[in-house]
Amino acid sequence: MKKIRQKCIIPSAAFSVPKKLIKQYDHFPERSPNVGDLVFGEVCFLGYHKTIESASARIHTIHDRTRAVFVFGNRYAPDHFEGLVPETVGNTVDLLARSGLVGEMKCKNELISSPTKLRMLGYICDSTGEVVNSRDYGLIKPKKAVRNTPGAKVILCIGTSMNSGKSYAAAACCYALSSAGKTVRAAKVTGTASLKDILLMEDSGAQHVADFSYFGFPSTYMLERGDLMRIFNAVDMKYGNNPRNYLVIEFADGIFQRETTMLLQEPKVRSRIHKLVFCAANSAGVVGGLQVLKESFDLSPCAISGLCSSSPLAMREIAEFTDIPILKSMKRDFREIYELIR
Repeated sequence: MKKIRQKCIIPSAAFSVPKKLIKQYDHFPERSPNVGDLVFGEVCFLGYHKTIESASARIHTIHDRTRAVFVFGNRYAPDHFEGLVPETVGNTVDLLARSGLVGEMKCKNELISSPTKLRMLGYICDSTGEVVNSRDYGLIKPKKAVRNTPGAKVILCIGTSMNSGKSYAAAACCYALSSAGKTVRAAKVTGTASLKDILLMEDSGAQHVADFSYFGFPSTYMLERGDLMRIFNAVDMKYGNNPRNYLVIEFADGIFQRETTMLLQEPKVRSRIHKLVFCAANSAGVVGGLQVLKESFDLSPCAISGLCSSSPLAMREIAEFTDIPILKSMKRDFREIYELIR
């Protein structure tokens, strides 16, 4: 086994892994990679991603021949890449996300460049020679698995797609609730590892934040329904026990996306929703989204938000179709927002 230099970049996709375990790597040419496997790699082609977010949330600039730790995982991002953990590893792997997630790109948005490529140097190993896998290291372990009393009020933020404004809406909810003197916690249950979204919620007033990477998952794309529900329930049982408090939750991507659909289909998830905030980039997305929410999930939001809420013209168009109030996530009028989600 070979040693890794002390100040090597450890990505946020490996957030749950103790740093003391990331000291050495070895070459396993016949090994098939698994979701969560930590690897050591070297940049050999600088493409779309030119930075890496570390486990401390620092954004590191990378260059040709930069060496760092990475994590195998799947990614679903309509604005960027779809990528999967390959059955076998060739000479290179693709950097699928700034959080250090790597795999094999299956398709990409034509508006972005090709992915940054890495040469695999080996798998991160512990002192016994076993490959380190992030899924073996969870940080959140609730004391109870079942709650027999009312829980915190859950504010769920969902949307039409990625980049529809969900994280800003969730942050606005955190800001409004905390400004009104309420105790609020926040979590992102699905998506691809990235600390910036939950840190935005923390900066906006959430006392505790978490996401799926706290459970060892570098992403949630292609997880089984049981794993998704375990994440949701664990977040709820850890942060949502006090009925006087609020728990703001975001589901990544859009309501057509696999994991979001699975969770919205679950009666237990729907029963925990106190207020639903639906985010869209434009008025057409609002109209179509409201129809899908009602027909597919029997859900109606208490407020519409997202990018559309920053456009007076979009809001005017929306008002002609529905009387559901608009939560202006960028205006941050905490009294107005609080009245919508209290």
